Amino acid sequence: MSPEAKTPQSKKESFFQDVWDVVKLIPKGRVTSYGAIAKYLGSPGAARMVGWAMNACHASVQPIPAQRVVNRIGMLSGAAHFAGPNLMQELLESEGIRVQNNQVVDFQKHFWDPMTELGL
Repeated sequence: MSPEAKTPQSKKESFFQDVWDVVKLIPKGRVTSYGAIAKYLGSPGAARMVGWAMNACHASVQPIPAQRVVNRIGMLSGAAHFAGPNLMQELLESEGIRVQNNQVVDFQKHFWDPMTELGL
């Protein structure tokens, strides 16, 4: 195997880094979904893997605005992985995004699609 070939572990780490790189581009006051990130990265069936990457983002050297990634209908499905029970919501609200019943209000208005926004 050539030195450039990736092992399964390094593929996962590379995918996680790719996810984090996309998440760092989401502007304040906007949100995207796990599936939108997966689709942008060329793996449309990997929304769950994007979720795993978000759960592991504490391993990143740079801060990752994980609060900006929600599920496909705007639910704060990753909220349990934040330091406090309301931290994800508080972070979004500090960016001007209203959250009600654990869901982004006016989700489509705040939705940031990397396929469109990043020109792919």
